[in-house]
Amino acid sequence: MNIGKAINWILENNENFPTEKFEIISEADNKNQSIICRSLNTAFMIILSGSDHSEYKNAKAYLEEMKSNNFYGNLAKFYLNGKNLVEKEIENKINQDDDFKLKLLNLENHISKNNSFFDLDSVDAYWSVFFPEAENIFKNKESRSKELRDLRTVKITAENPNPIISPGKQVIFTSNILITVPNSKTDIDYLNYSDDLKNGIRLAAGEKQAFFYDHPILIGTPPEANEIIYGLNGLNKTAEYEKKNGNMDKDQKLTCILSASVTHKGLQKIAKKYIKEELENYGSFEHLDIYIFTEEDTEKLIDEIFLPAALLMGKSDTDNQFRENILKSVFGVDGEYGRHYSFLKAITAFWNILVDADKSATFKIDLDQIFPEKELKEQSGKSAFEHFKTPLWGAEGIDSSGNEIELGMIAGALVNEKDIHKGLFTPDVVFDDRQDLKLEERFFYSKLMMGLSTGSELATRYGENKIDGKTSCIQRIHVTGGTNGILVKSLRKHRPFTPGFIGRAEDQAYLLSVLGNNSTGLAYLHEDGLIMRHDKEAFAGDAMKAASAGNMIGDFIRTLYFSRYAEILTEDISEIKNTIDPFTGSFVSKIPITTVLLRFCMKAADLFEAGNDQLASDFMIQSFERLERSIEFAYGDGDLLLKAYNNDKEGWKLYYDILDGIDDSNVINSIKRMSIQINAARICAGCKI
Repeated sequence: MNIGKAINWILENNENFPTEKFEIISEADNKNQSIICRSLNTAFMIILSGSDHSEYKNAKAYLEEMKSNNFYGNLAKFYLNGKNLVEKEIENKINQDDDFKLKLLNLENHISKNNSFFDLDSVDAYWSVFFPEAENIFKNKESRSKELRDLRTVKITAENPNPIISPGKQVIFTSNILITVPNSKTDIDYLNYSDDLKNGIRLAAGEKQAFFYDHPILIGTPPEANEIIYGLNGLNKTAEYEKKNGNMDKDQKLTCILSASVTHKGLQKIAKKYIKEELENYGSFEHLDIYIFTEEDTEKLIDEIFLPAALLMGKSDTDNQFRENILKSVFGVDGEYGRHYSFLKAITAFWNILVDADKSATFKIDLDQIFPEKELKEQSGKSAFEHFKTPLWGAEGIDSSGNEIELGMIAGALVNEKDIHKGLFTPDVVFDDRQDLKLEERFFYSKLMMGLSTGSELATRYGENKIDGKTSCIQRIHVTGGTNGILVKSLRKHRPFTPGFIGRAEDQAYLLSVLGNNSTGLAYLHEDGLIMRHDKEAFAGDAMKAASAGNMIGDFIRTLYFSRYAEILTEDISEIKNTIDPFTGSFVSKIPITTVLLRFCMKAADLFEAGNDQLASDFMIQSFERLERSIEFAYGDGDLLLKAYNNDKEGWKLYYDILDGIDDSNVINSIKRMSIQINAARICAGCKI
C-alpha cells in the first residue's frame, strides 16, 4: 500500500504530461532547459507512481543517467532521493497511525472505482490523506466557520486593571526593513547617495545572496515606491491625527524601533547609512523618534550591556564566551524572519527597564501598512490609539476548553487598499470556493484555510454571534506579521519567541513557543476594528515582481519546520493541532516530507501546464537545494532543528534572566544599574536618526 495509485491517477487524467519514452538529453544542449526540467519533474512523478507505470523503467533510467550531468545532476539526485524519502515516510506512518492507514486505503478504494477525477468526492479523498484540515470544507463552510468562532470564544473573568491609557507615550511601534542590492539594470553611479555608500553597494552586489525574503526593498528604489518612506510617513500622519484628536500630547513623539535585515552580508555595515540617506533625502518625520538597529548594534548591546550585567549578577567569568555565543545566536536582526521578529518584541522589555520605564507595550506594523484613521473613526467608532486603550488587552479569561488564559497580546486585521472603498471590514483574504483546482491544490490548498480563518477569526464583529467584546471576546491564533502587539508584563512573564530558523509565518510560530507552558496561557485578543490598510500592491509592485522564483519555496519549508517543531513541543501533536487548526495547523502535517515533495513537483507541473516554462524551470533550479537542506535540517540524522530550538530556548531564557537581574535591586545595586543605563542610552542614541 503506497501513494503510487494517487500519483498515477493524476498522470492518467492530465493529457499534457509526456508519455513518450525518455531520451537522454545532451549536456551541451543548454537551450532546452525547460524541456530538461519538465522531463526531470515528470520522471519523478512517474517513479512515485510505482513500477506498474508503463514508463517507470525509462523514467528511472533517465534520472539515473542525468545524475552525471554537470548542471542538472544534483536535481536528478534530489528527485531520486525524494522517492526514497516519500516511500519511507509513508511506510512509517502506515505502521504507526491506523487512522492514516484507513484514509489511505479509502483513497485507493475511491480510485479503483474509477470515479471522476474532477468531482468534489475525489478532491476530498485526496485531502483526507494529504490535507485533512480541508476535508469536506466545500460542503460545510458555514458550519466550519461557526465551529471555529465558537472554539475561539473566550469568557472574560477580569479586565486589565492597568490598561494602556496613553498609547503615544506607552507603546513602542516596531517594524522590520528588508534590504537587498539594486536591480541589475540600475546604474549605481547615478544614485543620489554618498560615494562611500555607493562603493559599499557595489561590493555587496558582487556577493552571493545569503538570506532570502519575499519582497525586500531594492536599493535605488525611488522614494514614491520605497516601503521605508511610505510606512514611516503613514505612521507620522497617524501621530499627527491622534494629536489633533486629543489622544496624544502635542510635544510627544512616537518611539519607532526598526530592525534592518539584509540579503547580502556586505550590506550589514552600510544598511543604516543607506536608510539614513534615504530618509534625509525625503525630509523630516516630525512626530517620530526613529531608531534603527542593525546586526552590529545588537552585538553592541550584548557585548556592552548583557555580558557585563551577567558578571555583575555573579555569573562565572569562565562561562562568558558561552553566554556571548548563545546570546548572539538568538538576539539579532539578520537571518530568517523569526530572528528579527523575536528581536522586535524582546527589545521592548530592554527599553522598559533601561531606557524608558513608561514604555509598557509594543505594536508591530509592516511598512506597507497604514492606519486609515478617517475610516477607522467613521466605521469602527475609534481611532487607532483608542483601540489600544481597551481593558481587554491584558484581561484574563476562560477559553472554550475551560483553560485559563491571559490576553497579553493584541491582534488586528487588514483591508486591502483596493477594497477599502467597499468598507473597512472587508477581509483581505476571502474564502476561495473555486473548485477547478490546480494539481498542487489537490495536495495542499493553504489559501482555502486562510480564507476560512480570516472570515471566522479576523473578521469577527463584536455584538454579533453573542460575542459582545466586553464579557466575551475572540482569541486569535491566526495573526498577520504586522498589526499585533504584546504587553511588556506578559512578555517578561511568558518569554515567547520565534525560533531563528523560521523563515515564514514567524508571527504564528511566536505563539507556538508558549502553548501549554504556563497554568495561565498567553493568548491574542482580537480587537474588533483595529484594522490597517495593506498597500503593497498599490505602491511597490516592482518589489513584488523582483521576488525570486526561489521564494515560492517558503511555504513548503514552513510545513517541514512547523511539523517538526510541533513534534518537539508536545508528545501528542493532536493537542496543538486542536488549538491551531485550521490555518496555522494545516502546516503541521503527519507526512510533511511527502506533502512538500508532492507540492514541489505539482507546482512545477502546474507552471509548465500553464505555459510558464521559464518560471517553472527557475522555480525548480532555484528551490530544490534549499528544500533539500531544509529536509536535512528538520528530519536528518543530526536532528539539527531540535538542537537549534534548544539553543534558542536557552538563549532567550538567558536574555530575560539577565533583564530580570538588572531590574532587581537585590541582584544589581542602583549604582551599578545606573552605569548599565548610561551605556544603554549611549548605544541607543547611536541608533537614533
